[in-house]
Amino acid sequence: MGMSRQFSKQDRNHSTSPNGERNGIPAASEASVREMIRAASEDRVRRILEMIDSEGPRTISDLALEFNLSESRLQHLFKQSTGVGLGRMLSEKKLLKAALLLTHTHLRIKEIAATVGYEHTSSFTRAFSRHFAQTPQLYRKVGRRSRDG
Repeated sequence: MGMSRQFSKQDRNHSTSPNGERNGIPAASEASVREMIRAASEDRVRRILEMIDSEGPRTISDLALEFNLSESRLQHLFKQSTGVGLGRMLSEKKLLKAALLLTHTHLRIKEIAATVGYEHTSSFTRAFSRHFAQTPQLYRKVGRRSRDG
């Protein structure tokens, strides 16, 4: 019994060697692996952002499928890399597109809501009002007035 205890202590004491190796892996290699993982994560997030900008998938589920990640892992990775929640980013993108459609088209608000991915006009109106501090109707009216002179 005393022997196995001594072996465990000895094993623990030798997990990091004086020359920086940890469990036989040079410290530089361990840092390189961490750097490669970070770079891969950044590349993945860059591709996610490109996909969001290119009018690709509009939901977290769509993006998770596209990148072969679970929804929770995708959201964690995105927030960790950008500091912004993925859901928030997608919502903002939808609302900015809606604002553009309101001032540059004659589409009905219901059609704009559907175009940017809202199933219910009431949900769209509520989100739009929260984001822009005015209803879509008022935004359209004010935007057209300022655009037309």
